[in-house]
Amino acid sequence: MRVISKKTLREFWEKHRDAEEWLKAWFKEAQGANWKSFEDIRKRYRSADWIRGNKVVFNVKGNRYRHIIKVKFEAQIIYIRFIGTHEEYDRVDVDSL
Repeated sequence: MRVISKKTLREFWEKHRDAEEWLKAWFKEAQGANWKSFEDIRKRYRSADWIRGNKVVFNVKGNRYRHIIKVKFEAQIIYIRFIGTHEEYDRVDVDSL
């Protein structure tokens, strides 16, 4: 899949080094993935949750951080919408992402 944009992830892991390994691994896996549905994502990431608007939220580092993507399965495109601490996630309007 095409992932837009790695820059967002890189900027986050430069500030939160403990998330770097997980985010790099996720990015590499997502690029090589051929996900056709949320169920395909869920097979690999059991804690992933579907959010209205074709979004998926991932727990990063034992739920210390949250990572939200918007996915277009037919086009095979993933848009990075949010990466932040759990506290920041609690303040985000997910519908506006």
